Amino acid sequence: MLHESNVVKETDKAAARKAKLGVKLFIVYTIIYAGFVLIGLFKPELMGLELVGGQNIAIIYGFGLIVLAIIMGFIYNYACTKLENELNKN
Repeated sequence: MLHESNVVKETDKAAARKAKLGVKLFIVYTIIYAGFVLIGLFKPELMGLELVGGQNIAIIYGFGLIVLAIIMGFIYNYACTKLENELNKN
């Protein structure tokens, strides 16, 4: 017995634009992350400076990277949904 999907598969007309957006967001995040790595590599004493609430730059920057990734995920999801709704209308 052959089992097939009940879902009709259509081409995604927004796929190319979604991919470009994903690459752009990836590049932005990579540059910001590279800043974190470069500070840790060339100026590790800078990471120990205390800023807000007695927390050092390493902790704030690290948590900032995590929060940024989550925010960028929401932005990507919103933008992709909008593109799909615009370009995949029948």
